[in-house]
Amino acid sequence: MSTAIVTEVVSSGVGFAIPLLVAASGESISERAGVLNLSMEGMMLTGAFASILATADTGSPILGVLAGIVAATIFGVAQAALSVRFRADQIVIGIASNALALGLTTFFSRTLLSDGKGQSVPGFQSLNIPLLSDIPVIGPAIFGQTVLGYACIAIVVALAVILSKRSTPGLTIDAVGEDAVSAQWTGLPVRRVRYLCVLLAAATGGLAGSQLALSEVHSFSDNMTGGLGYLAVVAVIAGRWRILGIVYACIFFGIAQALQFALPALGVDIPFALLVMLPYVIAIVAITGFVGGRSAPTNLTVPYAGR
Repeated sequence: MSTAIVTEVVSSGVGFAIPLLVAASGESISERAGVLNLSMEGMMLTGAFASILATADTGSPILGVLAGIVAATIFGVAQAALSVRFRADQIVIGIASNALALGLTTFFSRTLLSDGKGQSVPGFQSLNIPLLSDIPVIGPAIFGQTVLGYACIAIVVALAVILSKRSTPGLTIDAVGEDAVSAQWTGLPVRRVRYLCVLLAAATGGLAGSQLALSEVHSFSDNMTGGLGYLAVVAVIAGRWRILGIVYACIFFGIAQALQFALPALGVDIPFALLVMLPYVIAIVAITGFVGGRSAPTNLTVPYAGR
């Protein structure tokens, strides 16, 4: 395999990995607080649709990104109310919400984006950093991103630092996710923390959907996320709720996604289903405990009935 092909595969893999990493970062925060946000798929899909619709109407991809974040956050308000306030089953909520998001975005895309309105909208173009983008293989992949891509990476780094396990917000989130009752007795507002964490996860989901739509595709199509939201949840589990592990998992999944398209084009006879299956095999291995590291938060998916 030539260097040019390897570079293309790595670049495509990083392109897939960035929205996945943004979504997984938000998902990890929600799960650390005790709320399993299976609605990430619907949040990403809602963000992608809203960003394309707003960009098509205004001609501004920046406004499109803001619209995507706002739409997904509104989605998150409903998710937080059902999961935290009414203590509904988080798995059922996630599956139902994703189905609802798929139906609504499909309906409104055919209604509001008819006649090609949502095709080839203005988006973010690649911005190569001099010298760094010339590094073989990894240069174009990492230092040839769009402005929104760089912003996504910066936001992930900022969240990792601000909400680290050694910071006050990070310790608060972990306390709520490990033992909500004890956290309440120490004076921590458990419900408020969980609300905020779900809303933060929703905002990152909207940003991830906007990145996919405006940096990679520049259009909207039915079910365009294609399971990336579920992969974000898988990445958190495979990464053992640690940011570095999540980064590795997202890069692995991104490369696997890129290989799905690259290997058939190269004439490599590997079953397509095998490449699709690999990320989930890794997740199963992680869940069953064969991969060492931190276990899930103790109160994950456990409703809290206190104040």
